[in-house]
Amino acid sequence: MNPRVGLVDAGYRAILRPLLFGSYHGDPEAVHEAMIANLARFSRSPGVVAATRLLAGSRGAPVTVAGIPFPGRVGLAAGMDKDGRAALAWQALGFGFAELGTVTAQAQPGNDKPRVFRLRRSGALVNRMGFNNAGAARLHHELSLLGVYRGGDGAGIPIGISIGKTKVVPVQDAVDDYLTSLSVVLPHADYVAVNVSSPNTPGLRSLQDGGALVELLTALVARAAGRAPLFVKIAPDLTDPQLDEVVGAAVDAGAAGLIATNTTLARDGVDPADLVLAEQAGGLSGAPLTRRAREVVGYLTRHVDLPVIGAGGIMTSADAEAMFDLGAALVQLYTGFVYSGPALAARINALTRRTA
Repeated sequence: MNPRVGLVDAGYRAILRPLLFGSYHGDPEAVHEAMIANLARFSRSPGVVAATRLLAGSRGAPVTVAGIPFPGRVGLAAGMDKDGRAALAWQALGFGFAELGTVTAQAQPGNDKPRVFRLRRSGALVNRMGFNNAGAARLHHELSLLGVYRGGDGAGIPIGISIGKTKVVPVQDAVDDYLTSLSVVLPHADYVAVNVSSPNTPGLRSLQDGGALVELLTALVARAAGRAPLFVKIAPDLTDPQLDEVVGAAVDAGAAGLIATNTTLARDGVDPADLVLAEQAGGLSGAPLTRRAREVVGYLTRHVDLPVIGAGGIMTSADAEAMFDLGAALVQLYTGFVYSGPALAARINALTRRTA
């Protein structure tokens, strides 16, 4: 192990993670919000960014996917930095790209709290956030202030933006709702992720049905044409025929790629010590999702030529390697980052350098 990576890993596991997990009365969402606020603050200090990059910001092997040059193959998944406040920080932590959002056309508070639960023995999280965010216009404002624009180097890495349906908008009006968000965020997005797979917005997953998805994606691809490629984020709970339907819709509409997977409604693989928390409503992420996420990624890469971004249950560099071996072009971290910190991205970067 690289000594710097070992130092970062030991410091996070022995000092920082216990402090974070134990702060704010153990409320995972409050810890999350404080972390994003602190990252936003330090990312405005060039000296701190440079020091962080020196310690934790190793780079992996570059790759071009959907016409976008990525400096590394491991990125930040949507949900961590919903409103883009820490957009300048992620490159210093070793990420080769960051996906902001999910944002909606209208600002919304999300579901009632508490809505995030930490399943420590399982290496997992359950969340029912419900697309809480300040709205697409606020993200546009934030990224404009930070100088983050599509094709630029404001963030130091490519920026994806995930868009979803506003909760109060009826499913039959979803196309216009998504188009509104897309138009607002396009100036800042190197790619756009179309989130139709969160389990926490009523009716959202019905948009994965073939006819509805073709209509939505066709409209979005037409609006984004010549600017940003579109990726479709897929639920892990779909059957093979349902995956075929999503793939067919993505190909027919001209989407540039797929992201697999979102959180799951299943509770397979949860440690018995966490079963009470696992009964909370919401999507499960982390180690219990590892196997199913691999199955979906493997199925997709065998059945479609579109690039696939692997997400879900990537808790170790070996998990990322398995995704790459299955044909994933890129991978994303969320829960693995929560439990392992920036050392996980560094290990994956080292892996990709060795195998390049």
